Amino acid sequence: MDEEELRGLMAAQHAAVEARQVTDAWQRVETWLDRHAPGTLAALRPGAIHPEIAGLRKRIGVRIPPGLRALWNEHAGVHDVPWASFMLGELAPMDFEAVASVYGTMTDLQRRDGGEEYLFWRPAWIPVFSRGARDHTSGLFLDAETGRLCHWDRYGDRSPRYESLTTYLEEMADRLETPSLMAGEKPGLLDLRALAWGPPEPDRAALWAPFSES
Repeated sequence: MDEEELRGLMAAQHAAVEARQVTDAWQRVETWLDRHAPGTLAALRPGAIHPEIAGLRKRIGVRIPPGLRALWNEHAGVHDVPWASFMLGELAPMDFEAVASVYGTMTDLQRRDGGEEYLFWRPAWIPVFSRGARDHTSGLFLDAETGRLCHWDRYGDRSPRYESLTTYLEEMADRLETPSLMAGEKPGLLDLRALAWGPPEPDRAALWAPFSES
């Protein structure tokens, strides 16, 4: 085996590990949803097949990392329901139309008004989670070069939040499975047995009940 073949083999192994880690973390989340929040599970869109992911890659012109492909194989976004923002940080998984739209808007803004001094968007940044199913003014994007999940908003914040997609999903799974051991956001349920993080704002408090591990 020559050096080029060895590099190819190592890259394939790394991709397989990344995809498996994301899938395993997501399955922990989905198992919890199936048991405790079927309303949220029902709102998820079906998984994307290879031609659909290839089509999105062609639209945005960015390599889709293995972990993100694995997540989209499970579910490619969420339907527009009031409880769509169920991910940790009260974020909604974006569908492909939203991903392409935000990516296009941000790259156009970068070409028109940006530069090294005013960085709005890099080509390798793929939006993944947004404030809502229709509200894309802020969210998390995946840097396809570094693997980090970073925050964006309308005010220009582009700050790293998680080392990887796997890290984010594993933290969410940990908070769902053992909320009493975790400080910060706590899982709870709305009347329709949908996941919502809390403690909630006062106007939603009557609809929300903290999840009990017992």
